[in-house]
Amino acid sequence: MNKEYMPEWDQPAVRTEETPAVKHNAATGVKQIVTIRLDVDMLEWFKSAGPGYQTRINQVLREYMEANRVRAQVEQH
Repeated sequence: MNKEYMPEWDQPAVRTEETPAVKHNAATGVKQIVTIRLDVDMLEWFKSAGPGYQTRINQVLREYMEANRVRAQVEQH
């Protein structure tokens, strides 16, 4: 793989005042081992970027969760 390639998920998340950090277990380093079934092509795509694919999957899921939390809060008001 090209060493110059830096997928954007490898970059630290940048938060603004409009998107405050949500307190969660990741801040305390608590993780739980789970078994999850993923489509083979998707898993291969995450793995193709090199080590840390589980962290990248976790980050994508966290961003989805946070976006949906914000959406739910907006809908409640």
